[in-house]
Amino acid sequence: MIFDTHAHYDDKQFDQDREELLASMKDNGIGTIVDVGSNMETSTWIVEAVTRYPMMYGAVGVHPSDTAELKESDIDTLKKYAAMDRILAIGEIGLDYFRKEGHACKDTQKYWFRQQLDLAVELEKPFIIHSRDAAEDTMEILQEFGKAHPDIKHPGVIHCYSYSPEMAKEYIAMGYYIGIGGVVTFKNAKKLVETAKEIPLERILVETDSPYLCPEPNRGKRNDSSQIRHVIDKIAAIRGILPEEVEKQTEINARNMYGLLQ
Repeated sequence: MIFDTHAHYDDKQFDQDREELLASMKDNGIGTIVDVGSNMETSTWIVEAVTRYPMMYGAVGVHPSDTAELKESDIDTLKKYAAMDRILAIGEIGLDYFRKEGHACKDTQKYWFRQQLDLAVELEKPFIIHSRDAAEDTMEILQEFGKAHPDIKHPGVIHCYSYSPEMAKEYIAMGYYIGIGGVVTFKNAKKLVETAKEIPLERILVETDSPYLCPEPNRGKRNDSSQIRHVIDKIAAIRGILPEEVEKQTEINARNMYGLLQ
């Protein structure tokens, strides 16, 4: 069964048909979904939702663009949430320098990035990294983190990977997984296609980022976990292997990172 490692079914775009859509996932070959928090509101939704949807696990955290309003007490709340059943990770956290107007400044993002990394270490949880137009600072902070915590074997995943194959290999050497979603099917995704070709299959996680980044041939539409087959097919074609091999290995990879080994 396919493991969608990153989705946002908390999003209001699913309010009209969330129940029916999630109920259909097993028939579409989707066995497991991790719903990932982007702020305190969605993290609160997730800790309740994972008790209602059998295929769903959760991650709690605050996206870098939403850190301007974060308070120290929110870290305590995230700590409480992360200790609950079926909450597997801290995320999505990181740096986003693409969005500027109305979003947290770089120094604020870096501060709360480090605070949430520390929370993940304290709770022995992996973390889900969002990094957009912030390659150098993200790498610097995670290298700093790695030196401080050399015993962590599977620290987390670089979600929606968008940088070079060479940087992906650096992250893999540091223990990270690389998250690949619908963008790999886009015509202009040359760097990501090269990354999917060059890095070990054992370090790839497949994800949708639903409702965003729907793959071809449905680009521009609302995404959901059933669309992940297009991602798997594309990775298989890039690597010259069967889709079933990609599906099986990426599920193993996800279970390794999230601590769900069967």
